[in-house]
Amino acid sequence: MRINRIALNGFRNYDFDTAEFSPGTNVIYGENAQGKTNLLEAVYMLAMGRSFRTRFDRELIGFGCDSAEILADIVSHEREQTVRILLRNGVRKQITVNAVKKTASELGETLNVVLFCPDDLNLIKEGAAARRRLMDNAISQIRPRYAEYLSQFNKFYESKTRILKDWREKPSLLDTLDEFSDGMCRASAQLIRYRASFAARLAEEAAPIHSEFSGADERLGIEYSTVSSVKDPTASAKEIFYDLCDHMEAHKKAELDSGQCLSGAHKDDLIISINGKNARSFASQGQTRTAALSIKLAEREIYLNETGEYPILLLDDVLSELDTKRQEFVLNRIGGGQTLITCCEDEGISRRTGGKVLHVKNGRIG
Repeated sequence: MRINRIALNGFRNYDFDTAEFSPGTNVIYGENAQGKTNLLEAVYMLAMGRSFRTRFDRELIGFGCDSAEILADIVSHEREQTVRILLRNGVRKQITVNAVKKTASELGETLNVVLFCPDDLNLIKEGAAARRRLMDNAISQIRPRYAEYLSQFNKFYESKTRILKDWREKPSLLDTLDEFSDGMCRASAQLIRYRASFAARLAEEAAPIHSEFSGADERLGIEYSTVSSVKDPTASAKEIFYDLCDHMEAHKKAELDSGQCLSGAHKDDLIISINGKNARSFASQGQTRTAALSIKLAEREIYLNETGEYPILLLDDVLSELDTKRQEFVLNRIGGGQTLITCCEDEGISRRTGGKVLHVKNGRIG
């Protein structure tokens, strides 16, 4: 899959401009704060229906503009398709594929992307939320139902959290606590099944990439971790649901006392190890970066195996954060699909990749 052409109208700092991409590597260069990342953000939205930088669509509308539009001609599943996203202040965003209305979760059926930005280099050392976000973003694109379950879970979680925080001032709130607990368990059971399956595939794909990257000196391990009462995270949703209910009931008093949800899919994590040791605790900076790169490249391979096509790879100013060895490893592995690389200089990277060069300055693409 690939993007042939994109047009931006009122999006971030783009008044109106278009860009045509090569089906291979595209090097997008320019000084800081000129619009390079904004361009990648627009591409990301074509697959995810949302930004990777903000939760609020209103922040994507350019200063002085009433609306913003992203329009792209793409090739996916051997079909030419047109994706359009329209953002307007105070109005729900409109998403269409070939003029047919779509939801954000349905965009993954048309286009997939893998984003790698400097923050991802800290994937190993950050808290569990960063690794859950990795799973959520990846699974949502290849399993549209997952995004629905995630949305359901978030609503139940937010409602239950409010009850647990406010029940002392308003005891009648406890009348609905069990209802939200049940909803959390049902949604969690579905999320856990998807995450366990994805984690197993990620471990399988990432291990050989990491071995090659480290010169076979290190062994990367990835294990899925969830609520302790779940005996088998790959079991049926019904079995997992009952396990979660047991855990939630056992922790009900603790939840009321602490004002926090102590049981559910929000407790999940990926336990990443190098040579059998927990990478978050013991890995060096170089080891964590190698592991993070391996995981992101493994994510790309999962999409290929799932869809038969490489996803679009977005590298947002990440090469400048890597030493020469890691730069070369990444650049040598991005063949076979479309890649968009942002950087502050073009000559070195374009020469090493043979990619098409686009210059961004003041929201203009040249």
